[in-house]
Amino acid sequence: MSKKVKSFLYNFLGFVVIYLPTLFLVGKFTHLNGLWVPMTSFMVALLLAPKFQAIKTPSGEKIFMKWLFIKGVKEIQ
Repeated sequence: MSKKVKSFLYNFLGFVVIYLPTLFLVGKFTHLNGLWVPMTSFMVALLLAPKFQAIKTPSGEKIFMKWLFIKGVKEIQ
């Protein structure tokens, strides 16, 4: 599996792990209804989810991660 596909899957999984609990919590504890519940959860997950990117370096392709709660950029693989 290529590094680009891995970074895409990491992005998706990171987003889903934050989106689903947020969807439940926003639906249960706020007075929002209709389309506002998933849209609010989407925005929260978009801001809080880690971002992964595959970059070609002189030593090969590597995956890097940037997250709101971690200072700087971390190399994953």
